[in-house]
Amino acid sequence: MHWVYYFGRVLIRILAAPFFYWQVKGIKNLPAQGPVIIACNHLHIADPPVVASSIPLKAVFMAKEELWHDKWSRYWVSNFGAFPVKRNTFDREAIRLSEEFLAKEFSLIMFPEGARSKDSKMKQAAPGAALIALRTGVPVVPVAISGTEYIRNLKWSFFHHPKITINIGKPLYPPACDGKPTKEQRNQLCEDIMYKIAELLPEKYRGVYDREKTTEN
Repeated sequence: MHWVYYFGRVLIRILAAPFFYWQVKGIKNLPAQGPVIIACNHLHIADPPVVASSIPLKAVFMAKEELWHDKWSRYWVSNFGAFPVKRNTFDREAIRLSEEFLAKEFSLIMFPEGARSKDSKMKQAAPGAALIALRTGVPVVPVAISGTEYIRNLKWSFFHHPKITINIGKPLYPPACDGKPTKEQRNQLCEDIMYKIAELLPEKYRGVYDREKTTEN
């Protein structure tokens, strides 16, 4: 891996200190061995580097393909451990790369909602993380992020010090899958993953994955 991959993760934590209060909970929930799929809600453009720098695992993550259109951003996101994914479609190449990285013992960070939530509430997720977990048998670790939605710019953050919390849940182990996962299997595991993420968040963030509101309806 490039020097940006290793140095960047440490540098982000150091540079963040004057601007954010950064808390990571549940580190002990990460399995001691083997790669995992980190599935997280998405609030801000800062989420991928924040999550990657919070988790002590050798990890890569998917990032929107548009970041590769510019030479400058392509250099940094690629060397920080990202690879492109086409949004709003079934990207076979991204799935293939994901499985290759997992086979090489890299963990995989994913944001199943596909894009940032404009109102900070969880929205309907795509089953990509569930599909990869079923195909590979790799456990999924739900991770909830909160507070990054308050980030405006460095000057504002320096004076207001928003609190960012990363809450790591217990891993979900995908059921054994004989052959190609069915649509029902993908959707069920996707729902399980997203509800687990929601349980790690304050109620105001849970959106469509708020069990209490779903039950009421």
